Amino acid sequence: MGKKDIRIDEYIDKAQEFAQPVMIHLRKLIHQGCTDVVETIKWGMPSFDYKGPFSGMASFKQHCVFGFWKAKLINDPDGYLGERSNQGGEAMYQMGRITSLKDLPPDKIILDFIKQAKKLNDEGIKLPAAPKKQKEELMMPDNLLSGLKKNKKAMATYAAFSPSQKREYIEWLNEAKTEATREKRTETAIEWMSEGKIRHWKYQKK
Repeated sequence: MGKKDIRIDEYIDKAQEFAQPVMIHLRKLIHQGCTDVVETIKWGMPSFDYKGPFSGMASFKQHCVFGFWKAKLINDPDGYLGERSNQGGEAMYQMGRITSLKDLPPDKIILDFIKQAKKLNDEGIKLPAAPKKQKEELMMPDNLLSGLKKNKKAMATYAAFSPSQKREYIEWLNEAKTEATREKRTETAIEWMSEGKIRHWKYQKK
């Protein structure tokens, strides 16, 4: 039997009456499906670790929730981890809003998920990295474009900048609250770029 944490007992005791039997049942299944699981409290909620993050649950005023750390990697042909969950998985964790034992999938389904989650951690399989969101390309302000056209050195420097270096200058100009400030910043930007300087050149390591 995995190591239990008295803080989870206290958490369940303080939970709403409808949530207590749900969490007691889920806790029992977790230990049944993964005998070496270790209980803990993370972010103020009951969590279960096994060779890393494993699963978790929580109770609120009108519902409770339960799910797995690597739910995206668990084989779930019937969609219990999201598609078929109450509220379509809008609640925290994947099984949606749980208000009674009737809202849970059959025990054999939950045990299968637990064993799959255990195997994923046994094999050291990690969640795929979230794709990085590409920042939208910013439009060059007209006054900057005009200034660059008049200064070949500044234009050459700007053309050689990386996208992030170009963005730093453009964002700085766009953040100006008045036209006068924008014009002054544009003049400074052209001057710095004519000297081959990036926006934050003062902080460059020499």
